Amino acid sequence: MWNETFSVKGPYNFDLVLDRLSLDPLQAIDLENRWVKVPLMIDSSPEVVTVQAIGTTDEPAFKITNGNQAAKEKIIARLKEIFQWHLPLEQVHEHFRDTKLNAIFEEHRGTPLILDFDYFSCLAKCIIHQQLNLSFAYTLTARFVQTFGFQKDGAWFYPIPEKVAELTVADLRELQFSARKAEYVIGLATEIVEGRLNLEQLKEKKDEEVIAELTRIRGIGNWTAENFLLFGLGRPNLFPKADIGIQNALKALYQLENKPSIEEMELFSKDWKPYLSYASLYLWRSIEKRSVKQ
Repeated sequence: MWNETFSVKGPYNFDLVLDRLSLDPLQAIDLENRWVKVPLMIDSSPEVVTVQAIGTTDEPAFKITNGNQAAKEKIIARLKEIFQWHLPLEQVHEHFRDTKLNAIFEEHRGTPLILDFDYFSCLAKCIIHQQLNLSFAYTLTARFVQTFGFQKDGAWFYPIPEKVAELTVADLRELQFSARKAEYVIGLATEIVEGRLNLEQLKEKKDEEVIAELTRIRGIGNWTAENFLLFGLGRPNLFPKADIGIQNALKALYQLENKPSIEEMELFSKDWKPYLSYASLYLWRSIEKRSVKQ
């Protein structure tokens, strides 16, 4: 068993990170003791890593614990990507100080853009969440993982593509997947298993190239591709205009009678570049708990 402790530049509010992660019933979290168990696949081997906050928002520090000494370097490198510890948030907050989003950024100060724990689970989750309210989306995703994935040391691992590619539509229909959504998830896994899609290689491509690569796959449109760019790859300047949550958040923020048009969203967001992803995150954050309760 090894422990590693290090600090990052604030503001970074890990309590708000845990609060957001706690919306997902698959997450192993202790809000009081400020830790989360992170399931990682390192060289095809499952590793469960405990990440615990031991600092404050302005002076953030973390303790990392795992049992595989040989995997330590790769684990830490992946955690830095997932939790975005290498990107100071002060300049992001400063960018939004004189914008309409300032109050939301102050309320959720120090909330970073946290990535999903692996690329396939991110994309599969995006497909499952399509056209569903947030509460049922989490429920359906949990059924999928708890039925076909596995648990280790209290943390849930999504099923690997090889496992999902072997499933039938009927297998997923039993969990209340629609037939089409089941086909999409199985089709995605098949693309990976048969070598037509390499998610790891997408890291090296530009946003528009990633969108083009993903949207050729049945069941993946711009919304899903943009969400993968956000929460799979951590790209900083994404604003999914077709996202219902963002539309609802803007409706509330600007006190509109109806959801904003694409043209209105373009107008609202013109001063938010090059940090549109953070605008998206904080807008989602402003309505998330209300959405889950519905």
